[in-house]
Amino acid sequence: MTSNIQKPRKAVYFFCADPAKDPVAHSCFEASKRLYKLIDAGFEVDGHPVLMLEDSAGNSLYYVRINDVLSHDYAKYLPILNERFSNFDFAGLVNWHEGKNAPDAILTVHTTGDVVSGHFGASAPALTRSLMLAIEENRKLAGLEGFTTISEATHWSGVVYGGSPELIPRFPVPLVDIEIGSSPASWTNQAAIDVVARSLPVVFEAAGAEANLRVLLCFGGVHLEASFAQAVLNTKDEYALAAAHILPNHWIVEGGYDSPDGLEKLDACVKSVKGGIHAIAFHDNLKGAYKAQLRAFAERLAVPIFKHQALRQPQSLPIW
Repeated sequence: MTSNIQKPRKAVYFFCADPAKDPVAHSCFEASKRLYKLIDAGFEVDGHPVLMLEDSAGNSLYYVRINDVLSHDYAKYLPILNERFSNFDFAGLVNWHEGKNAPDAILTVHTTGDVVSGHFGASAPALTRSLMLAIEENRKLAGLEGFTTISEATHWSGVVYGGSPELIPRFPVPLVDIEIGSSPASWTNQAAIDVVARSLPVVFEAAGAEANLRVLLCFGGVHLEASFAQAVLNTKDEYALAAAHILPNHWIVEGGYDSPDGLEKLDACVKSVKGGIHAIAFHDNLKGAYKAQLRAFAERLAVPIFKHQALRQPQSLPIW
């Protein structure tokens, strides 16, 4: 007889301990200590004791402080990740969001990968979705009306700091960035910090729709593409949708995804998704050559492909 009981799972969250390097992580860690009774896990990283929390279902959440932002010195931390956390189910890097044209007052989540080179970190769509739903629910409960919960395109900030994208797949655990953006006023907003801190421990609790979940590979659009985020946030238990990776238009073009090499990158992307995908959704601003490549790829995978406008009526998608 097959048991329906979910075995306990483990997640780990990383926080840069230096506020001069990361204006959000240390505050979120302190909020987590204030909100929850974190206990000593029995080991240290960078001289900081690792703390942990066990939820009512027996799932374990680990809180790890480090001296730098994880992705900014990935070569240093990768051996530690694989020694201590390679058998975990989920990982998150808590940090800040900014950019020249970045919208303010946002709570973001994104998967890890370098779209241009075609190196993708593992993706656990159900858990990424679960975390986004938890953030959105806690945002509403906190009355944080000025903030928006949104997903970002798949990326890895290690590239900016000289890191090799080839390192990304060497950590087998799905790793997402969890960010508050995009100004000092938002980074220090205590209500926003508390929303993130309250959401981290419930990543497994909010994953109740896993059995009915349909996973999308999302292409095109801008870096913060609202249509893909809303497809996740607007579908709860019925017609539940999750995004595996989100590949925006500018990096698809730069990465040559209309070429044979681009097809290999698409293969690598799909192989990184735990449990695979059910469909491909693309933004209609993609040029014809990229749409043709995606359609051929979808046919090879035997999955449906449709425009992003179809996400507005999830019950009508050809995936149920």
